[in-house]
Amino acid sequence: MTLRLVIFDVDGTLVDSQAHIVASMEGAFAAHALPTPERAAILSIVGLSLPEAFVRLVPDHADRRDSLVQAYKDTFADLRRTGHGLSPLYPGAAEVLAVLAAQPETLLGIATGKTRRGFDVLVEEHGWTGLFQTVQVADHHPSKPHPSMVLTCLDELGLSLAQAVMVGDTSYDMAMARAAGVAGLGVGWGYHDGAALMQAGARRVLPDFAALVPALSDMRAVA
Repeated sequence: MTLRLVIFDVDGTLVDSQAHIVASMEGAFAAHALPTPERAAILSIVGLSLPEAFVRLVPDHADRRDSLVQAYKDTFADLRRTGHGLSPLYPGAAEVLAVLAAQPETLLGIATGKTRRGFDVLVEEHGWTGLFQTVQVADHHPSKPHPSMVLTCLDELGLSLAQAVMVGDTSYDMAMARAAGVAGLGVGWGYHDGAALMQAGARRVLPDFAALVPALSDMRAVA
């Protein structure tokens, strides 16, 4: 039996967290009396670690980036506590994760720009305890598209590059996969469009979650 590791991004791939992210950004910028970037600009940086995200959003305010990061985290946590920060799964995500988890030849992993605390909230919210065999978060890695997260997933499980595929919704995910030397599958329901995903190195862009399992089977057949 040949193992295959499927590494998922989180925001924009598994969960629709845009409302929570935008509201947290609004809180962070309001706390510093700075104008909030346009919604499209905010969503364009989803997937990056927070420090890198603020480098891109406020290139002229380097002295405030650390405090903006903390204000974002504080707002994010406040929204959670008040019940306004839920991140629902995309349609079909739970079913596909269950199908893949039931396959003895398939392992599941995570490579996310979220902090460990942020990811753990989703684990509790969606009942993911024990679902993923390797989890890589922003606390311990350079920001995407650096390949560190993917390579650490493989190292932890003792797998080769040919045994992994990265599934994500942004060009950062696909560029990370390409930098690591693994296959990348883009998803068409997230925050970057299909053309950007293909340009960044995606093998293909999936229209919905139902297309993921057949796409993985096709890749296994030609591997």
